Amino acid sequence: MKRAVTTYFLEMSAPSELRLAIARMPSLRVDQAQIACPELSRFLYTAVGGDWYWTSRLNWSYQQWEGYLQRPELETWIGYVDGTPAGYFELEQQAPETVEITCFGLLRQFIGQGIGGALLTAAIRRAWQRASQRVWVHTCSLDGPNALGNYEARGFRLYDQVTQESELPDQPPGPWPNARPARSSDPQVS
Repeated sequence: MKRAVTTYFLEMSAPSELRLAIARMPSLRVDQAQIACPELSRFLYTAVGGDWYWTSRLNWSYQQWEGYLQRPELETWIGYVDGTPAGYFELEQQAPETVEITCFGLLRQFIGQGIGGALLTAAIRRAWQRASQRVWVHTCSLDGPNALGNYEARGFRLYDQVTQESELPDQPPGPWPNARPARSSDPQVS
């Protein structure tokens, strides 16, 4: 189906613009995945993005994942709650002064528990350890309903938005093909 999709581009130009969020879950721990592991990164990408039409990497080969992950400008960080992956973010150094948060999100069962703001705070802090002038991110109208608000609540400013028609499947692909469990917001089928 054709659908209008709006992409929002947001940025910060100084670390002082960050508005902190504290995890309501004290067991949240954020660690860097220091070994390039295509299986792990593909899992995180599909587990987090499957409900939001993240499809651009689904057809990547193992070698494509490996090449992407082994670049020195890329970092992957994972948020854990009680030893379980709850979400992740990727940071990409784009110039000595600029870092993009290329992926950010939570696994479905951790949405709505106050983890997103704290994980995004960790992402922005780490990005500013690598950037000197700018941290930026983009999100779109297909992403989770709290995504844009979380970015703005942490201090990101909208600097551009683009709306274009995109061809999409009737439903997002889910975390794995043909096994998408119903969310509470999904229509009930009897």
